[in-house]
Amino acid sequence: MILEQIKKTGDVKKIDRDDLPLLAEEIREFLISSISETGGHLASNLGVVELTIALHRVLDLPEDKLIWDVGHQSYTHKLLTGRKEGFGQLRRYGGMSGFPKRRESSSDAFETGHSSTSISAGLGFARARDLRGENYKVVSVIGDGSLTGGMAYEALNNASQLGSNFIIVLNDNQMSISENVGGLSAYLGSIRTADAYTNLKAGVEQALGRIPVVGQSVVEGLRSTKNGLKQMIIPGMFFEDLGITYLGPVDGHDIAATERALQDAKKVKGPVVVHVRTVKGKGYPPAERHPDRFHGAEPFVIETGQPKKKRTKPSYTDVFADAVCREAAANEALVAVTAAMAGGTGLEKFSRMYPDRFFDVGIAEEHAVTFAAGMAAGGLRPVVAVYSSFLQRGFDQVIHDVCLQNLPVVFAVDRAGLVGSDGETHQGLFDLSYLSMIPNLCVMAPKNGWELRRMLRFALQQDGPCAIRYPRGEACELMSEWKAPVEMGKAEIIYDETDIALIAAGSMVETAYEVRRKLREAGFSCSLINARFIKPLDEETILRCAADHRLIVTLEENVRRGGFGDAVADLLEETGTDVRVVQIALPDDYIEHGSVETLRRETGIDAESIFRQITAEAIEFRRPERN
Repeated sequence: MILEQIKKTGDVKKIDRDDLPLLAEEIREFLISSISETGGHLASNLGVVELTIALHRVLDLPEDKLIWDVGHQSYTHKLLTGRKEGFGQLRRYGGMSGFPKRRESSSDAFETGHSSTSISAGLGFARARDLRGENYKVVSVIGDGSLTGGMAYEALNNASQLGSNFIIVLNDNQMSISENVGGLSAYLGSIRTADAYTNLKAGVEQALGRIPVVGQSVVEGLRSTKNGLKQMIIPGMFFEDLGITYLGPVDGHDIAATERALQDAKKVKGPVVVHVRTVKGKGYPPAERHPDRFHGAEPFVIETGQPKKKRTKPSYTDVFADAVCREAAANEALVAVTAAMAGGTGLEKFSRMYPDRFFDVGIAEEHAVTFAAGMAAGGLRPVVAVYSSFLQRGFDQVIHDVCLQNLPVVFAVDRAGLVGSDGETHQGLFDLSYLSMIPNLCVMAPKNGWELRRMLRFALQQDGPCAIRYPRGEACELMSEWKAPVEMGKAEIIYDETDIALIAAGSMVETAYEVRRKLREAGFSCSLINARFIKPLDEETILRCAADHRLIVTLEENVRRGGFGDAVADLLEETGTDVRVVQIALPDDYIEHGSVETLRRETGIDAESIFRQITAEAIEFRRPERN
């Protein structure tokens, strides 16, 4: 196998050019086989195999800097830097990350996980290089989906002032996760379909190149002319108008052509865009047909592409998907907004049922939030469905454009808490902290699927903004008999006893239910309270628990600093209440990849770990043993 010849960075340069297509085929076979066992990002990686090979052959890594936007397409890069053996533990706790990680390899120049960042980071490298008098190449790879993010345009505008070489590879596969939308997609489409330009350019260059003596110099002159042939034929020339040289489009699955374009780009004094066209999921028919389904794939059967583990219970995302459609049927003002995550957030069903009331704004969370604020000010009832870690990107807009004006926008915050294998950049660890600090914003967390439906209905009836945060995975079905109406700022008392009060938020109510069972078996009297509202707090219930119990235990799937437990502890301190408080929360740290079950155990928020911690604190509360 040719792939076996690659043991370290740079080995791909030793491979005979005629063997490169076979290497690409072997890489695809390896990725399909490996990811079918571990899960991971498949379609995006299959689409950049040849592009990555070309980049590694043209660049001198790690001296040159290669920066991947988002980074979920870096698997071939990891193979070409000698990390093949790590794929057996890909995205597992203690194993290799599914994203670039500087601690893994010196060839991982910059850590990524969110989109639209690579041009800014690359420009920073280029400026550092020039100021330090160094001489290396900087390449930022960005997808056409990521180029819908506003940060990318800010970076492009700034990059135009650079007087030294900086290469931006635009990987155009017409997809982000779902199909791309918006004006940029239409613009790139016009370039893709400019066959007249591509064919004419090739014909002219071939004809001129055959002219003795002067032919090649004329061709080079044409290539370097900013306002030349392509300016006349391709509409807009957006990049050239910014002062950024444009090369392409190039077939990103043709290694030789891509290498030539990259070599040309290295000669440009200034920023240059190399536009490559690729096919997401290339080489594996199920992924080519359904690239969104194979964006982040669970382990699957290679022959069929079907998941190995069939899901039998609805997820929280499924519950939300059904609930928002049901609410839309009764409320014509309800509209739904997503930032290129219609499938991930469950809004695909809504988009089919209510296409005129569904808005996918592309990878642009800041715009999504303010866009929703404008619709709310205009009399609509927008629901913004977004992952917890991605809502961080719209934090200022939540404050300034929604909450400051007290506009009735509902944030459906999916993937709150630990999400597992995607790791640090995707864990939803901070939303309770950064949302509960904002004035006017009501923050809720449901204990099960039934409560999520009721909280959505409740939120849509309010005059101001609300956020509902819920986890990834199967919706809890426990405690279905407890169905107290959702009232503003009111907790739900599930069990009312003495000694220990477990006050849990959202996903941790299910864990607290199991902890209480263990405590009861160990002889403790234990109340269980479903907080429901992180903001406003149910101060009355909390203070009553403090008066009736000797130990208060708060439970949340959020970092401790600024979270639910801190709010409860602050209330008790401010009121001078003398009661011991134990805060169960995630550490104030970034949590690596691994299964959710493993991460809960490692961070001490699983039922057994919590039980041990509480019993150590409350040993004197133990009831006398029964005869």
